[in-house]
Amino acid sequence: MSFSADDHRYMARALQLAERGLYTTDPNPRVGCVLVRDNAIVGEGWHERAGEAHAEVHALQAAGDAARGSTAYVTLEPCCHQGRTPPCSDALIQAGVSRVVVAMRDPHAQVDGGGISQLQAAGITVDSGLMEAQAVQLNPGFIRRMQRGRPWVRLKLAMSLDGRTAMASGESQWITGAAARQDVQHWRARSSAILTGVGSVLADDPSMTVRLDQTERQPLRVIIDTNLSTPAGAKILHQPGQTVIMTCSEDQAAREELQNAGARVLAVPPNARNNVDLGAVLDQLGEMEINELHVETGATLAGALMHAGLVDELIVYMAPTLLGDAARGLFHLPGIETMDDRLSLQIKDIRAVGEDWRITAGLKKS
Repeated sequence: MSFSADDHRYMARALQLAERGLYTTDPNPRVGCVLVRDNAIVGEGWHERAGEAHAEVHALQAAGDAARGSTAYVTLEPCCHQGRTPPCSDALIQAGVSRVVVAMRDPHAQVDGGGISQLQAAGITVDSGLMEAQAVQLNPGFIRRMQRGRPWVRLKLAMSLDGRTAMASGESQWITGAAARQDVQHWRARSSAILTGVGSVLADDPSMTVRLDQTERQPLRVIIDTNLSTPAGAKILHQPGQTVIMTCSEDQAAREELQNAGARVLAVPPNARNNVDLGAVLDQLGEMEINELHVETGATLAGALMHAGLVDELIVYMAPTLLGDAARGLFHLPGIETMDDRLSLQIKDIRAVGEDWRITAGLKKS
């Protein structure tokens, strides 16, 4: 299918609209819609929150009668099933739209081509695949959860130029500057959940919250805690929103103490080393409708996630400082002894954030 320059321009606008829901649509995808008639935008909208109207409905309401005979540019295939809201495919058909341009098919099992088929059966021309890569980038977690039942795992790390995360004493505040720390807040805000390990809780007593003005939603906080060592007075348990502790411990007294402190304690199967099975954690989080999982943790858990191939994206902030040989490393990765054992990364983006550098990378799949 060949798309015109105007098609690209209007889909780019739809993608801009979809991005407005970056922090608010969870667990739904971020979607934008633009209605065009006689080469002029007559209506536009985006999905703002789960349970509220979808992007197509907002655009149709804005267009009114002008929607008849228009072309709809939608970043995700219109839904064709009754969920929290009615099917958008029905709304487009009833409004008399003549053409629909879709960036990508919806991977949801109840849609996945069904919306397109319903529109075509109603006599509407449907063209798909325009700016698909950009649409995919907007919703990596939703796509991953629909396809594999697990969230997209994004691991955030901060290091010195010589790859160190803290002094030997554990002192680590602050390796990076204020701009980088503020940038992290946006990654947290777009996530469904923020995960850390009990070691980080014991060492740093973090809050793991989003600290941005006009924050509407605090992501779920998740602690991996094999032996239920989280103190009942830990800051992370006493923040707005909910904290979940995932454990394979059967210590009922510790469980009750943490539950009384406000935590939700969930049992997860142990792995062969009697630690929490990380794959089972991701499966359970997928069942809880977690799309994007933001991980901030120490070298041990970070290394375990990397070694198991469970990290989809690395966000590494590199500061122009040197911490020396005795300082702590970025990952604990035992067993890497030869070049053939190394884990290879694919660098996707490098950019300055204040005085620091932010590196975005993915683990190369063998």
